[in-house]
Amino acid sequence: MPVFSDVRGLAVTAADPAVVGHVDASIAAFLGFRKDTGERLKPALALDPECVFANVLRGYYMLLMANRTLVPRAAKCLAAAEKAAAGATAREQGHVAALRAWVAGDFAGAVRRWEALLPENPRDAIALRLANYGHFYAGDAAGMRDSFARCLHAWDESVPGYGFMLGAYAFAQEEAGDYAAAERDGRRAVEMQPADIWATHAVAHVLEMQGRADEGVAWITGLEGNFGECHNFTYHLWWHRALFHWDRGRYDAALDLYDREVRPESTDDALDIANATSLLWRLEQVGMDVGDRWQELAARAAERIGDHMLVFSDAHFAMALAAAGPEGSDRRFAESCRAFAGAGETQSAVMAACGADLVDGVLAYRRGDFGRAVDHLSAARPALRGIGGSHAQRDVFEQMLAVAALKAERLPLARALWSERSRRKPWCGWTWGNLADSLSATGDPIAAAGARARAVAIAV
Repeated sequence: MPVFSDVRGLAVTAADPAVVGHVDASIAAFLGFRKDTGERLKPALALDPECVFANVLRGYYMLLMANRTLVPRAAKCLAAAEKAAAGATAREQGHVAALRAWVAGDFAGAVRRWEALLPENPRDAIALRLANYGHFYAGDAAGMRDSFARCLHAWDESVPGYGFMLGAYAFAQEEAGDYAAAERDGRRAVEMQPADIWATHAVAHVLEMQGRADEGVAWITGLEGNFGECHNFTYHLWWHRALFHWDRGRYDAALDLYDREVRPESTDDALDIANATSLLWRLEQVGMDVGDRWQELAARAAERIGDHMLVFSDAHFAMALAAAGPEGSDRRFAESCRAFAGAGETQSAVMAACGADLVDGVLAYRRGDFGRAVDHLSAARPALRGIGGSHAQRDVFEQMLAVAALKAERLPLARALWSERSRRKPWCGWTWGNLADSLSATGDPIAAAGARARAVAIAV
């Protein structure tokens, strides 16, 4: 089988150079979070059904949906790639091995294989971005950052896709706590490519972590016209805009954005559901009436009871089922989570380490059993980072524990948790109000008055 060079100089085995052109187009769309990512790959497979890398790429796209019903389809892509792999390059065979591991539930093994490819192939954009994805859902911020750092020597503005790599590196730096570098690189990536929604998102994360809510709203609003060709990740960016309003106490605005931007349609996408459930939960925690919005989410979550592709997603499914799930669905889901903890997959270990406790804590909280919620959420907390997601996404579970401790009258713990939050997020009036309540309940009226004054000052 002939070998051709792709747009970044990597060898691709294919029947015709046009096949490689279509693969390049699909990868470009993937890096840009575009709706047509899959469509751009179809001509490659139509021209060359045995193209190893095109089949692997299609399998990757299936698994990135984080929906177990798509695993059999990914397995068919793997079978097609394996059938033709004998004549493939070493890099392509490495990708086949990574897909094989991922299909089998060995997501950590897939990440190791992508990382093993990168020293000799630092311009392999797919290996680099998928390794990033794997580190992200392992809660390994340093791994995300360092994976990019080891490869960026081979990238500059002359290499197609460099802006997307810089934007992704910016997000990794943000999660690792280097906010200045993250903002610098994220803004530079957006200058290079204004439609880079991931780089836009990276800067939004910096602004969130630094309490710069008004800047965050302006940043996203000023760029939103660039994302018309992007897929449903736009809903996540709008979630960030709603979160900025939430941070400033503009809860009505956040709820309005829920309907118009965060959940404008019912989908079964795991990230869409996570956006929606975490925003509704936050709004209810501050006393907002969210009406019947939970019903639609609970119906979607009920379809995913046995899914368990990502514990991060499972925790958000639990929130919807606890709020409005069909009778007995919360119990069935908890049982399914505990059973999955012994399934031998990468995510099974995460479920055993903290996921089952996290789900039980969410369900107990919603039932009003706040003491039990504190017990389970406290047990999950030391390993919580392992579910992946960002600091901003996981924070809803930190909020949940602190609220539960106060409601359960675990007062010294509540005071400690709200004190911790007030130092980490001093711009949040809701945090200072809850700290005031916990200080008052533990007999410190002077400190409580000071915290209450901070809450009032922020709200002005």
